Amino acid sequence: MQRIKILILVIVSCFFIEGNLSAQINNKPKPKVAAKPVVKGPEAAIRQYWFVMLKKGNNRMQDSATAAKIQDGHMANITSLNNDGKLKVAGPFGDDGDWRGIFIFDCVTKEEVEKMLATDPAISAGRLAYDIHPWWTAPTGSFKPGRPKKIN
Repeated sequence: MQRIKILILVIVSCFFIEGNLSAQINNKPKPKVAAKPVVKGPEAAIRQYWFVMLKKGNNRMQDSATAAKIQDGHMANITSLNNDGKLKVAGPFGDDGDWRGIFIFDCVTKEEVEKMLATDPAISAGRLAYDIHPWWTAPTGSFKPGRPKKIN
Protein backbone atom coordinates (compact mmCIF):
# COMPACT_ATOMS: atom_id res chain seq x y z
CA MET A 1 0.00 0.00 0.00
CA GLN A 2 2.88 2.35 0.83
CA ARG A 3 4.44 1.77 -2.62
CA ILE A 4 1.13 2.59 -4.31
CA LYS A 5 0.89 5.87 -2.36
CA ILE A 6 4.48 6.73 -3.32
CA LEU A 7 3.82 5.89 -6.98
CA ILE A 8 0.71 8.09 -7.06
CA LEU A 9 2.65 10.93 -5.44
CA VAL A 10 5.45 10.56 -7.99
CA ILE A 11 3.06 10.59 -10.94
CA VAL A 12 1.24 13.68 -9.66
CA SER A 13 4.59 15.39 -9.02
CA CYS A 14 5.66 14.62 -12.58
CA PHE A 15 2.89 16.82 -13.94
CA PHE A 16 4.51 19.79 -12.26
CA ILE A 17 8.19 19.04 -12.96
CA GLU A 18 8.09 18.08 -16.64
CA GLY A 19 8.28 21.67 -17.83
CA ASN A 20 11.00 22.51 -15.35
CA LEU A 21 13.04 19.44 -16.37
CA SER A 22 12.88 20.45 -20.00
CA ALA A 23 13.92 24.00 -19.23
CA GLN A 24 16.78 22.91 -16.99
CA ILE A 25 18.19 20.26 -19.32
CA ASN A 26 18.43 22.47 -22.37
CA ASN A 27 17.00 25.78 -23.43
CA LYS A 28 16.60 24.62 -27.03
CA PRO A 29 13.01 24.26 -28.21
CA LYS A 30 11.75 20.67 -28.36
CA PRO A 31 10.46 19.43 -31.69
CA LYS A 32 6.69 19.38 -31.98
CA VAL A 33 5.24 15.88 -31.62
CA ALA A 34 1.79 15.42 -33.07
CA ALA A 35 -0.67 14.11 -30.50
CA LYS A 36 -2.94 11.56 -32.14
CA PRO A 37 -6.19 10.85 -30.34
CA VAL A 38 -6.66 7.16 -29.60
CA VAL A 39 -10.41 7.33 -28.99
CA LYS A 40 -13.30 9.29 -30.47
CA GLY A 41 -15.78 11.54 -28.71
CA PRO A 42 -15.26 13.53 -25.50
CA GLU A 43 -12.38 11.24 -24.48
CA ALA A 44 -10.46 11.98 -27.71
CA ALA A 45 -7.88 14.01 -25.81
CA ILE A 46 -6.82 10.91 -23.83
CA ARG A 47 -3.84 9.10 -25.32
CA GLN A 48 -1.25 6.52 -24.41
CA TYR A 49 2.25 7.19 -23.15
CA TRP A 50 4.72 4.68 -21.69
CA PHE A 51 5.58 4.62 -17.99
CA VAL A 52 8.98 3.07 -17.22
CA MET A 53 9.90 2.10 -13.68
CA LEU A 54 13.68 2.06 -13.35
CA LYS A 55 14.89 -0.51 -10.82
CA LYS A 56 18.23 -1.62 -9.44
CA GLY A 57 19.92 -3.87 -11.97
CA ASN A 58 21.83 -7.07 -11.31
CA ASN A 59 25.25 -5.58 -12.09
CA ARG A 60 26.01 -2.78 -9.61
CA MET A 61 29.55 -3.82 -8.62
CA GLN A 62 31.47 -1.33 -10.80
CA ASP A 63 34.24 0.70 -9.19
CA SER A 64 33.35 4.32 -8.41
CA ALA A 65 35.10 5.75 -11.50
CA THR A 66 33.28 3.35 -13.82
CA ALA A 67 29.94 3.96 -12.05
CA ALA A 68 30.46 7.74 -12.43
CA LYS A 69 31.18 7.35 -16.15
CA ILE A 70 28.03 5.22 -16.58
CA GLN A 71 25.99 7.83 -14.69
CA ASP A 72 27.36 10.62 -16.92
CA GLY A 73 26.29 8.62 -19.97
CA HIS A 74 22.89 7.96 -18.40
CA MET A 75 22.34 11.71 -17.89
CA ALA A 76 23.55 12.55 -21.41
CA ASN A 77 21.13 9.96 -22.80
CA ILE A 78 18.25 11.49 -20.82
CA THR A 79 19.12 14.90 -22.29
CA SER A 80 19.20 13.50 -25.82
CA LEU A 81 15.86 11.69 -25.47
CA ASN A 82 14.31 14.82 -23.98
CA ASN A 83 15.64 16.98 -26.81
CA ASP A 84 14.17 14.51 -29.31
CA GLY A 85 10.75 15.05 -27.69
CA LYS A 86 10.38 11.37 -26.78
CA LEU A 87 11.09 11.56 -23.03
CA LYS A 88 8.48 13.63 -21.20
CA VAL A 89 9.43 12.91 -17.59
CA ALA A 90 12.61 11.61 -15.98
CA GLY A 91 13.67 11.62 -12.38
CA PRO A 92 15.14 9.61 -9.52
CA PHE A 93 13.57 8.59 -6.25
CA GLY A 94 14.99 10.15 -3.11
CA ASP A 95 15.60 6.97 -1.14
CA ASP A 96 17.92 4.01 -1.65
CA GLY A 97 15.22 1.47 -2.46
CA ASP A 98 15.02 -0.94 -5.37
CA TRP A 99 13.01 1.62 -7.36
CA ARG A 100 15.61 4.03 -8.73
CA GLY A 101 13.52 6.40 -10.88
CA ILE A 102 10.95 6.82 -13.63
CA PHE A 103 10.67 7.74 -17.27
CA ILE A 104 7.52 8.62 -19.19
CA PHE A 105 7.93 8.26 -22.96
CA ASP A 106 5.85 9.65 -25.81
CA CYS A 107 6.22 6.77 -28.27
CA VAL A 108 3.90 4.77 -30.47
CA THR A 109 4.97 1.25 -29.45
CA LYS A 110 6.56 -0.60 -26.56
CA GLU A 111 9.27 -1.77 -28.97
CA GLU A 112 10.17 1.85 -29.71
CA VAL A 113 10.55 2.48 -25.96
CA GLU A 114 12.72 -0.64 -25.61
CA LYS A 115 15.02 0.60 -28.40
CA MET A 116 15.42 3.93 -26.60
CA LEU A 117 16.09 2.23 -23.28
CA ALA A 118 18.79 0.14 -24.96
CA THR A 119 20.70 3.39 -25.65
CA ASP A 120 21.02 4.08 -21.91
CA PRO A 121 24.50 3.15 -20.60
CA ALA A 122 23.14 2.42 -17.09
CA ILE A 123 20.71 -0.11 -18.53
CA SER A 124 23.17 -1.69 -20.96
CA ALA A 125 25.76 -1.99 -18.14
CA GLY A 126 23.17 -3.70 -15.92
CA ARG A 127 23.16 -0.99 -13.22
CA LEU A 128 19.50 -0.36 -14.01
CA ALA A 129 16.68 -2.65 -15.05
CA TYR A 130 13.15 -1.59 -15.97
CA ASP A 131 9.47 -2.41 -16.24
CA ILE A 132 7.39 -0.80 -19.02
CA HIS A 133 3.67 -0.11 -18.70
CA PRO A 134 1.21 1.69 -21.00
CA TRP A 135 -0.04 4.85 -19.28
CA TRP A 136 -2.93 7.07 -20.36
CA THR A 137 -3.43 10.79 -19.89
CA ALA A 138 -4.63 13.91 -21.68
CA PRO A 139 -1.57 15.49 -23.33
CA THR A 140 -3.00 18.98 -22.93
CA GLY A 141 -3.53 18.43 -19.21
CA SER A 142 -0.41 16.57 -18.16
CA PHE A 143 2.05 17.61 -20.86
CA LYS A 144 1.18 21.02 -22.16
CA PRO A 145 2.33 21.69 -25.73
CA GLY A 146 5.38 23.88 -26.15
CA ARG A 147 7.98 24.97 -23.64
CA PRO A 148 7.62 27.21 -20.60
CA LYS A 149 8.27 30.85 -21.41
CA LYS A 150 11.28 32.53 -19.87
CA ILE A 151 10.53 35.29 -17.39
CA ASN A 152 12.60 38.36 -18.14
